[in-house]
Amino acid sequence: MDLVCVTVQQKLLPVSLRLLSIRRHYARLAEVGRLETPKAEGKYDTGQLILHRVFGYRGVVLFPWLARVYDRDLPQHREGDEETNAGVGKEVRGRTHTFYQVLIDQRDCPYIRAQTEAVTFLGNQDSSRSLYAIPGLDYVAHEDIFPYVSAEKAPLHHELFDKFLGPNPNRGVLHLIPVNKPDSRLLVVDFLDPPFVAQDTLKAWQNKNHPWLELSDVHKETTENIRVTVIPFYMGCKESHASSVYWWRYCIRLENLGSLSVQLRERHWRIFSLSGTLETVRGRGVVGQEPALTKTLPAFQYSSHVSLQAPSGHMWGTFRMEREDGYTFDCRIPPFSLESKAEGGPATPPETA
Repeated sequence: MDLVCVTVQQKLLPVSLRLLSIRRHYARLAEVGRLETPKAEGKYDTGQLILHRVFGYRGVVLFPWLARVYDRDLPQHREGDEETNAGVGKEVRGRTHTFYQVLIDQRDCPYIRAQTEAVTFLGNQDSSRSLYAIPGLDYVAHEDIFPYVSAEKAPLHHELFDKFLGPNPNRGVLHLIPVNKPDSRLLVVDFLDPPFVAQDTLKAWQNKNHPWLELSDVHKETTENIRVTVIPFYMGCKESHASSVYWWRYCIRLENLGSLSVQLRERHWRIFSLSGTLETVRGRGVVGQEPALTKTLPAFQYSSHVSLQAPSGHMWGTFRMEREDGYTFDCRIPPFSLESKAEGGPATPPETA
C-alpha cells in the first residue's frame, strides 16, 4: 500500500483510522486500525504501535530515552529546572522530557519528509569517513505520538520487527462477570496494551549499542514562526598514529508554525573546536534539497555529520528562509555543544540483531 497521508482527528478519539493510498490515477481508503487517546502523563511501553503526529508514519516503540530539552522559546529560571552545562547555551535551563526510539514501517518510508537512515555509526575501516546507517530508526518526542491498535495481521513491516518484538502473552485477560440471570456469567476479554513485548534480542541490542543510540540533549528555538530542533549525538573517535578525529551526527527538524509557506534557501554554520579553530560553512539548501514548509507539509527533518580534531566544541548558525510573499529572513539554529564520552569510539560496528 502506497502511503500518502494520514487523517487524524484528536477530538473524535477513539475513531477508525484510515490511510489514503494512491495507485496511479485513483485513490482508495484502507482501514488499518483504531486510534487510542494519547497519554497526557506516563510513558508508552515497548511494543506500542504509534502514528507520528507530524510525519504521519506508522511505527512501534522500542524503548524510551530521558533527555534534557533546552528550549530558548520558554521563560527561563523556573523553580525545579536543571542547570545546563557550562558553555554554549548556558543561559538556557534544561527540562527533562521523554523521547522514544521507534522502528518505522518500511511501507511508509518513501513518503516521509525525514531521512529514514538518520541513525549512523562509525565503521571499523581505516578511513575516518566510513559511516554506516541503521535504516528505519527514529527518535520521537512524547507529544508527537498517537497510539493506535492495528487491524492488520502484520501491523508493521520492518526486518527487525520480528527479531526485536513478540506477541504479548498476557494481552488477552478473561473475566467472568455476573449478569441478572441465575447461574449465568458473561465472558469478557480485556486486551492489554501494548500488543507486543521485547524479545531478549532487543534488550541485548540496546545494551550493546547504547553509546551509538543514546539521546541526552535537545535544543529548540523559533524565528519568524519557524521552529528549529537540534539533537546532537556523539559517534566515537577514529584514532591513527598521527591524530585523533572525533565524530558527531546531528538531527535537525524544521517546522513551520505559521500560515504562510516558507522555503529554505541557504545554510550558514559556524563550528568551533576546542583546539581553537573556527570554521565557517555556507551553501545552498541542506542535504541537496531546498525544502518548502507549507500548510499541508509543514515539517522537514534531516541528519548530517561533523568531525573535529578535538574532543569537544560547539556549533551554531542560521538558515536563510524565503516566504511565499518574497520576504527573506535568517532563522536561528540554536547553539549546541559537541561533547565526547569517556567510553571512546566503537571498535566494531553495532549489530542489527
